[in-house]
Amino acid sequence: MGAINIQEKLNLFSDHWSPKKVGELNGQQILLAKLKGEFIWHTNENEDEFFMVIKGSLDIEFKDKTITLHKGEFFIVPRGVEHKPIAKEEVHVLLFEPLSIKHTGNVMADITVENYERI
Repeated sequence: MGAINIQEKLNLFSDHWSPKKVGELNGQQILLAKLKGEFIWHTNENEDEFFMVIKGSLDIEFKDKTITLHKGEFFIVPRGVEHKPIAKEEVHVLLFEPLSIKHTGNVMADITVENYERI
């Protein structure tokens, strides 16, 4: 047991759209990720997704609107809602997701991560 320093963990990687696991809590995984550019449209049928911006600004597009998150803000994407994250510049995020969630939801793509690396 020990404290986890988020910035130290973020300094360990530079790849985008590849979340890194930093902990688990009651069936949830705590992930850190660096995002840049556009992700893919996807849906998580059975899981909600929690996005908290640590650095930068993140747009989350929906079919009918766009939510913009800034440093210190979070948003929960409800299960079953199609969405597409977009980071115009590099964004650092903290994610809480069930252990069962698939990285790209209902879509398999070149960027799909099967198992999150633990750092």
